[in-house]
Amino acid sequence: MFPFETPAICAVIGRTRHKMMQAEIAEAGKQGARLIELRLDFLSKPPDFKRLLDGRPCPLIATFRRPVDGGQWRSSEDQRLMLIRQAIVAGFDYVDLESDIIDKIPRFGRVKRIVSYHNIREVPANLEELHRQMCAADADVVKIVVTAQSAADNLRLLALLKDAPKPTVAFCMGDLGVCSRVLGVRLGMPYTYGAFNKERQIAPGILSFTDLQKTFGVERINPDTKVFGVIGDPIGHSLSPLIHNAAFKKLGINAVYVPFRVPRGELPTFLTGFQTIPVQGYSVTLPHKEGAAKFAASPSTLLAGGASAGHADPSPSTLLAGSASAGHADPSPSTLLAGSASAGHADPSLALPANGAANTLIATPSGFRAYNTDAQAALDSLQANLPLGSDNQQVALASRKTLILGAGGVARAIAFALHQEGVYITITNRTDDRGQKLAEEVGCKFVTWPARHQVECDLVINCTSVGMTPNLDEMPVHQSFLIPERMIFDTIYTPETTMLIREARIRGAHTLTGVDMFVRQAGLQFELFTGQAPPLDLMAAVVRKALSPVHVKDDGEVESAGSNRVLPGSEEPGTTSGQP
Repeated sequence: MFPFETPAICAVIGRTRHKMMQAEIAEAGKQGARLIELRLDFLSKPPDFKRLLDGRPCPLIATFRRPVDGGQWRSSEDQRLMLIRQAIVAGFDYVDLESDIIDKIPRFGRVKRIVSYHNIREVPANLEELHRQMCAADADVVKIVVTAQSAADNLRLLALLKDAPKPTVAFCMGDLGVCSRVLGVRLGMPYTYGAFNKERQIAPGILSFTDLQKTFGVERINPDTKVFGVIGDPIGHSLSPLIHNAAFKKLGINAVYVPFRVPRGELPTFLTGFQTIPVQGYSVTLPHKEGAAKFAASPSTLLAGGASAGHADPSPSTLLAGSASAGHADPSPSTLLAGSASAGHADPSLALPANGAANTLIATPSGFRAYNTDAQAALDSLQANLPLGSDNQQVALASRKTLILGAGGVARAIAFALHQEGVYITITNRTDDRGQKLAEEVGCKFVTWPARHQVECDLVINCTSVGMTPNLDEMPVHQSFLIPERMIFDTIYTPETTMLIREARIRGAHTLTGVDMFVRQAGLQFELFTGQAPPLDLMAAVVRKALSPVHVKDDGEVESAGSNRVLPGSEEPGTTSGQP
């Protein structure tokens, strides 16, 4: 029986110097680690076991990973086996032994054996038979780590956990396998691995100890935990797991929200396969918004018709309830989400645009229902942040001639929503065919990309990726187009202050950033997921903290965004990717 009553996070420490390894062991203990793996193959000198074991805050795993398994071991196999035996005698609590060497390393004392298999290339065809053989071996824990070639490969690994005869840790490496590192604990994994110092390149796709502990709340996950997630490709940059998991925790909801990287063309297979988990609902981002709408068994037309089974139908009157904010001459962080435009819509709809794109899927007994919260969120953001007119009253949205830059999923949702509000719209796109097609579907004007600066407009909405990280010095329009009379709305939120927003503010234009819309659309998704009103203030604060280049901690120490605590001497050179 594994000693932990609830899932644990094994903090993986891989440093080249003993001093840094000792410092991180001590710090991991302070941060609540209940299990630590020492990647001894990272050390540049022979390990001093006594030095590393003195004062251990929790059980320690000794690991010497071979290069063929993704490790850093550089000497002979005979020397590696000798050091493994010495680590056992020295008193490590666990030792990691590859399945092909267990007969060469006998049991000794109370040291427990993690019998492992690593495949840095693929998921082997005989995976299930391999697991049966390893469970029959002299192992206390069985560990299988392979490399996913498709999102569906995760399901084969997760299936090993059901009714496993021995405690089993099984997950996929790489960004395709991130979800399995979290979902595995819900299905019976006694622990999962997290890089204690995320700046160290421990293994492909590994999450940090802090992310697993604080963002995903792995140690609170149990078989009753509901599963939600975000689908996209790429997906590693998504802030959705941060804000949804924070909202779940705030409201005491037993749920977890994980990222799913799903390559183009794999969406139907993925959605069908992962119903076995099951996943209750998804946020959907590029490149799958249109595919999700097509896949849904019964796309919704009104919010009231689309609550998933087991949840009360979210009432339109409760969705982001609040009156529209009065106009803001200069929207700032303090005015974010000051009010929702829902009051301006007696029956707010999350309907899909015609031939449209879905950013939300909700599982029901009869299949998935598709929604689009982008459109309503964009309307709410605009209504809450429109500038004041000469009479000191907020300018009506319908009176704002609008130029939409782009023709993707977000542009589509916003274009249809504004058209329904009676706004005069012009669409431009870098690809003429796609832009013209969207304009025809909406019933509005189209101009070619080179002609965009000739459009007469009061509102410019950027729905392209121009200016998004990492291309921070780009703008979708010339700075001369940014005049004080125009409102500039950039739907990009990474970074929040894009070059477009910065230049528009310098020139006196009224601006609106993508954070406002992002938080509102996530809030609408959250209510579709749970039937509860979202904690919008918290969600906005989480987004802004994540986007900030530096954080000031409670003790006044400054740290870079998203990193673990910076320890003295962290200037140690980085190492190449390995595998826990």
